[in-house]
Amino acid sequence: MMLPDLFPGFDTRMIAGDGANLHVRIGGEGPPLVLLHGYPQCGVMWHRIAGDLAKRFTVIIPDLRGYGQSSVPKSSRGEGYSKRAMGNDIAAMMTRLGHDTFALAGHDRGGRVAYRMAFDHPGRLTKVAVLDILPTYDYWTQMDWISGLRMYHWLFLAQPEPLPETLISGASRLYLEHTLAAWTETKSLAAFDPRALEHYRAFFDEPDRIHACCEDYRAGATIDMELDTADRAASRTIDVPLLAIWGARGLSPQGAAPLDVWRQWAPGAQGVGVGAGHFVAEESPDGTLKALQEFLA
Repeated sequence: MMLPDLFPGFDTRMIAGDGANLHVRIGGEGPPLVLLHGYPQCGVMWHRIAGDLAKRFTVIIPDLRGYGQSSVPKSSRGEGYSKRAMGNDIAAMMTRLGHDTFALAGHDRGGRVAYRMAFDHPGRLTKVAVLDILPTYDYWTQMDWISGLRMYHWLFLAQPEPLPETLISGASRLYLEHTLAAWTETKSLAAFDPRALEHYRAFFDEPDRIHACCEDYRAGATIDMELDTADRAASRTIDVPLLAIWGARGLSPQGAAPLDVWRQWAPGAQGVGVGAGHFVAEESPDGTLKALQEFLA
C-alpha cells in the first residue's frame, strides 16, 4: 500500500536500532534533533512542524519499534517495549548515523522514551522536550476513579494478552478514531490531516502492531513503573535541560501543575502550555513550534 508522503525533501531509511529496525525520515541541516511520536500514531504526527525545524536542524524522525513501519520485536509481558528498550534503539540509531550527541523531543509514549533516555543516556542528550505527559510514576500513583475514567486506556491496554488485542482487532478503525478524537480539544478528527490519518489507520489495521501497542502499555504498568519508582526512591533527577509542553486541555494536567511535577524530576525544567488537547503538534503547530525553537535555540 502506497501511503502519502508528508515530508517533502526528507530521505527515508531503515536503520538498525538495538534489537529492532527503525523506519526513519531524515531532513534538513544543522545540529541533530530527534522527534519521537506517541500512541496511537507514528512519526507522521510531526509533519506540520518538521519542515520548519529542518531549516535549523538535521531532523530525524523514527517510528518507534512496533509502530508505523518499523519492525515488531516479539514480546509477551512488555519486556520488548519498555521505554529503556525503545531508548536503546534510539541511542543505537544515532550512533549508526554518526551523532554522539543530539537534542530529543517526544510526544506521549515518545516523551516517556525521551525522559528515560535522560536517565539512561544523559551524556548523549543536549536537550530534551516532553510533550503532554507527566512521568509514568505520577500517573500510576495518582490513579483514582476520576483519572481512571479519563486514562482508562492505561488499564485496558495493559491487561494480559489476548483480551485488549482481540477487542481492538474486532473494530480497529473505530477504536483508533475514537481514541484520536477523544483526546483533542474539539473531540473530533478535525485537527488531523486526512493524509496523516491514512498512515495511522494503515499500521493500526495490523494485528502484530496492535499487540505491540498493548505491550508498550504492559511495559508501562510494570518495567517502566519499576524504573521510575527506583529513580524516585534513589532521589535521582534529570540534569539534561528539559522543556515540558502541554495542551491546555490535554492529558498531562491533573492535580499539580505540569511544570511543578516535572521540576520534581528535573529541577531546572522549563514549561509552557499551548491551546490544544493532547495532540499539540497537530492541534497547535505554531505554538508547539515556537516553544521548541525557543528552547532549542
